[in-house]
Amino acid sequence: MDIRTADPALQKIAAKHRRSRRLGKWVGTAIAILAIIALAWALFTPDPISTELTAVTRGPMQVTVDSQGQVRVHDKYIVAAPVAAELRRIELHEGDRVSRNDPVAVLDPLPLDPRQRQEALARLDSARALAREAGLRVQRAYNDLQLASSERARTERLVEGNFVSPQAAEKAIALEKASRVEWDAAKSREVAALADIKSAEAALSAAGMPDAGPLRQVQLTSPVDGYVLKINEKSGRTVSAGTPLVTIGDPAKYEIVADILSTDAVKIKPGDTMLLEGWGGAQTLRAKVRLVEPVAFTKISALGVEEQRVNVIADPVDELGPLGDGYRVEARVVVWSADQVTKVAGSSLFRVGDAWHVFTVEDGRAREREVRIGQRNQTEVEILSGAEPGTAVVRYPSNQIRDGARIAATKSSA
Repeated sequence: MDIRTADPALQKIAAKHRRSRRLGKWVGTAIAILAIIALAWALFTPDPISTELTAVTRGPMQVTVDSQGQVRVHDKYIVAAPVAAELRRIELHEGDRVSRNDPVAVLDPLPLDPRQRQEALARLDSARALAREAGLRVQRAYNDLQLASSERARTERLVEGNFVSPQAAEKAIALEKASRVEWDAAKSREVAALADIKSAEAALSAAGMPDAGPLRQVQLTSPVDGYVLKINEKSGRTVSAGTPLVTIGDPAKYEIVADILSTDAVKIKPGDTMLLEGWGGAQTLRAKVRLVEPVAFTKISALGVEEQRVNVIADPVDELGPLGDGYRVEARVVVWSADQVTKVAGSSLFRVGDAWHVFTVEDGRAREREVRIGQRNQTEVEILSGAEPGTAVVRYPSNQIRDGARIAATKSSA
């Protein structure tokens, strides 16, 4: 008889040893299975999709209409030859300052035949008619200024009584300033029209009217105080009636004109802020929209497409510094702005039917969410609901990304 089978203690030890061996086999088998599963996961699970992330933020936002524009003198006056004549060499140079009634050009008129004399008389009649029109425009501009002044005063009283917002007072003040500028411009045009009458009368007197005696020189003078912007005809030669000789203007009175697509121009109104960039300096200059011209014109784009564009004219608020007549600027007209909105990069959104969606990133995985949007500009979109500030989102969602896909951020941007 085997002592190991007879001794109960030894039997217990043997049974425990067998159980340990079986447990070890099960544990080894489980470890092997787990290792195989981990290896299969590593081999067959897709790699995380590398993409750039951004965040939903809260801050100021503007919606602008952008276009190229240029600086130009508010009022230009072209001194032209009233009759056919021999022009004497003009001694002025671009940039020279001239005062009103200073001589700018001297003409030796050629004798007029009957037809030319009738044309000169017609030009005199036209100049007188334009002068009458300019006088009426001065009166109209003055009436508009009075109306704008009374409207501004009335709006300020309403603001004091908390009946309207302070922005209404700012708009009323801007309209009053614009009306005053229009009044000044109308008076300048009246002065120029009166100068044209004197020029036409002098031309008739000097060009040999009946019983007027020998021909006399015609001395053309500056109609306003300003600077010589351009010498159209520098050297002495024979010029015909109506030939531009000298262009005069006041560089202290500038305006900015930007041609904008008619579909965007309908969003702009007088009083809107225009931001001037890309003019060669680091500072962003401000201007106020004075006029959106009521008539559009056709312009061929760089791609050869016909576009209907509208001139939007603004008056500078900041000093333009070194900018001069004809200088190029990048104009951005602010049509909507807010100090605090929830916003995200516009490239983060994509359409699903009629709705807008984003991919948020939660625990390293993409989660598709529907969002409701408001205003948008070229880089940002206002988020009305669906995402909170601080939420990480995929900046450039591709067709590879699906709801639940693993995401690996290459870099993040605000």
